[in-house]
Amino acid sequence: MSAPVVLVTGATGFVGRHLVGELLARGMTVRALARDKARASTLPWFERVTFIAADVHDATAEQVAAWCEGVDVLAHLAWPGLPDYQALFHLEQNLGADYRFIKQAVLTGVPQVLVTGTCYEYGDQSGPLDEHCPARPQTAYGLAKHSLHQFLLALQRHHPFVLQWARLFYLHGEGQNPNSLLAALDRAIDQGATTFDMSGGEQLRDFQPITTLARQLATLIARREFDGTVNCASGQPLAVRTLVERHLAARGATLSLNLGHYPYPRHEPMAFWAVTEVLDRLLAAQGADPAT
Repeated sequence: MSAPVVLVTGATGFVGRHLVGELLARGMTVRALARDKARASTLPWFERVTFIAADVHDATAEQVAAWCEGVDVLAHLAWPGLPDYQALFHLEQNLGADYRFIKQAVLTGVPQVLVTGTCYEYGDQSGPLDEHCPARPQTAYGLAKHSLHQFLLALQRHHPFVLQWARLFYLHGEGQNPNSLLAALDRAIDQGATTFDMSGGEQLRDFQPITTLARQLATLIARREFDGTVNCASGQPLAVRTLVERHLAARGATLSLNLGHYPYPRHEPMAFWAVTEVLDRLLAAQGADPAT
């Protein structure tokens, strides 16, 4: 089978910019779609892709058909409005617009669709979470993502296609939101701060580098026959405080942590992480190292 042609939406986002590079490194042909061409032009892969400057939420059926002509896989990453997880526009705007776009892509003949879901679909459940745990979203964002998944499963019954639902956990690396934990910590270090305000840091989460996620998603895309839900994560619980302390050590920084300055988020349990047995099997079958 020849290398697929992949349409990546949200190509300039935190996940998208890394996934596009990984797909190109594997010899795939990429059509990269995002709203801001100027931003895309600063990325190292810009000259190697067919770039489409557009907003999928405003697309006509004719535009979607043109974008999807000859496409083997749609990797749908675009989702505006984060990190405001409780905002109603996730339900009132993003959910319907995403479904209409993906449905139109399927109707044009795209046979395989990968969509990034979220660990927030699991809601207020503690401990190790596998893909069979019921979805109990506590945020508008988690509910919208879970609802989109259900809509697409219903669509499959009428218009068969391969649906790969990738639930993402916590990520860090180049291009992360400037208000995220490690980005804020880097900024404090670079500014010569002596202290860093954070929560108590006792909560356990599942963290992994964005480059590792890009390899996982690229492997899923290459597994053209796989249809189902998969946790994309490390599978290892790590205390937030430990993550911060390791990052400080890696940077050679010695600022003190002002623990307990911020309260723990109400919409998250204190301890949860992914079970990655499904992911590990897929990576092993593709010849990838589950640990990377």
